[in-house]
Amino acid sequence: MSDLKIIVVEPDPDRARDIIDALMDGGWSDVKMIGAASQLDRAVQSENPDIILIGLANPDRDTLEHLSLVSDAKARPVAMFVDYSDEGMTQAAIAAGLSAYVVNGLQKDRIKPVLETAIARFRMLSKMQSELNAAKQALQDRKTIDRAKGLLMQARSISEDEAYVLLRKTAMDQGRKVVEVATALVTAADLLR
Repeated sequence: MSDLKIIVVEPDPDRARDIIDALMDGGWSDVKMIGAASQLDRAVQSENPDIILIGLANPDRDTLEHLSLVSDAKARPVAMFVDYSDEGMTQAAIAAGLSAYVVNGLQKDRIKPVLETAIARFRMLSKMQSELNAAKQALQDRKTIDRAKGLLMQARSISEDEAYVLLRKTAMDQGRKVVEVATALVTAADLLR
């Protein structure tokens, strides 16, 4: 975990020094500091960081959403330390996909555990999203195969089992997946309508 590339956004030079010291003490040495949130987009594009840590005194919703978008919070852990927040801002932070949103918590000894938690949370959410996407794809594949079986059953007056065997045999003969053959059949049937 110590080889991670980190971008830190912190306008206050004293707090920036504390953050860098805490990161170095935590074993992270590849740190790029930027002093203004307006520089984040360019820094993300040029550095492609593994983690982004943002320190802001009192962000508004627009700033929060912009920073989440620019930092690509869905692609990497993003931790934000703020001095003040309210329930609406906390909800906006969650909706923006931040991995950690810490209010009044930018103490040097808390930075490492917060970042470790943000990384773990990000990984857990990424895994859940991957599993959800796989389940959605499996359901869509199943629907396509069922539709293809229905087309074969109707066109050839065969049973569902026979239709599946035909799809599977065709897929094996062509070196393709059953869902690929089913998709081609459904697409062709849609074209012929």
